[in-house]
Amino acid sequence: MGSPVHDRPSRAEKTRQTRRRIVAAAADLFLDQGYGATTLDQVAARAGVAVQTVYFHFGNKATLLKEALDVAAVGDDEPVALLDRPWLEELAAEPDPVRVIELWTTGGLEIMGRVAPLLAVVRGTVGTDPDLAAQWDVNEGQRRTAFRALAGLLADRAALRPGLTVEDAADLAFLITSAENYLVATGTLGWSPQRWRSTTATLLARALLGDDDAAVVTRRW
Repeated sequence: MGSPVHDRPSRAEKTRQTRRRIVAAAADLFLDQGYGATTLDQVAARAGVAVQTVYFHFGNKATLLKEALDVAAVGDDEPVALLDRPWLEELAAEPDPVRVIELWTTGGLEIMGRVAPLLAVVRGTVGTDPDLAAQWDVNEGQRRTAFRALAGLLADRAALRPGLTVEDAADLAFLITSAENYLVATGTLGWSPQRWRSTTATLLARALLGDDDAAVVTRRW
């Protein structure tokens, strides 16, 4: 007898598995040899599919890079936006501003480890590729939206440093936790990811929070 029907992957699941292989292959190649040097034929070969399959699912290389960035940002290909992820829902419900900073930097560390190297690929070619320049702008806009949400959470808890507006707080957080700074810290400076997290938590607290809360973060980290 054949295998039970429920043991066989559905067509939709097979499609998702194929897309995952293609995205993973593309991300590896972009990191290994750069965006410009990577061809869709190479992506197809590494993913073990026909190049027509790559075109069918993604259409072009720029769309494939966008998908790779989206997957890196959230850690999977589930159709759930970053701001709707469980760790951010926990953060949004947290009343303690010190814990908000701690949760943010812990989650941010996981995201940076996945997405910062790919963002560096995009950043290095924005001057020569209009599609990548547009993608960079989209990603920067998404990050700014996330940091405005963080600043808004702190403002709702009356935790922002006196005189600091939500917009200025978002700008400071955006600057402190940029992908470029993460790559410099963990690459050029040789910091461990954990040192980046603790330093970032301290800098965010000193820049955004009142003195008492900032002192708590500094002592903990």
